[in-house]
Amino acid sequence: QVQPVESGGGLVQAGGSLRLSCAASGRTFGIYRMGWFRQAPGKEREFVAAIGWSGGNSYYADSVQGRFTISRDKNTNMVYLQMNGLEPTDTAVYYCVRDRSTGWNGGDWGQGTQVTVSS
Repeated sequence: QVQPVESGGGLVQAGGSLRLSCAASGRTFGIYRMGWFRQAPGKEREFVAAIGWSGGNSYYADSVQGRFTISRDKNTNMVYLQMNGLEPTDTAVYYCVRDRSTGWNGGDWGQGTQVTVSS
């Protein structure tokens, strides 16, 4: 099973923007949804956003609602997370997850990409 591959992390000043990319990888048949999670140092991993692979419906954590936008391109099997208005509290490793109706914990996780927001 090929794991998703994230890219696009980096260092940005508060108020800035970044776009994360995720190659869904492997066979896309049977994907139920794709999601982004993040984990900051010393904190639990937390949900950020998700999108239905078929219908494209999306939902967000309250902490990023209105600032982040998740999208997917079924032609290229890519998922994106556009992050605007970044805050130092958004600093974390961001993970892309592929869910084949097994739930997030049973999904296929990428290696993560670091996002650092300086104040």
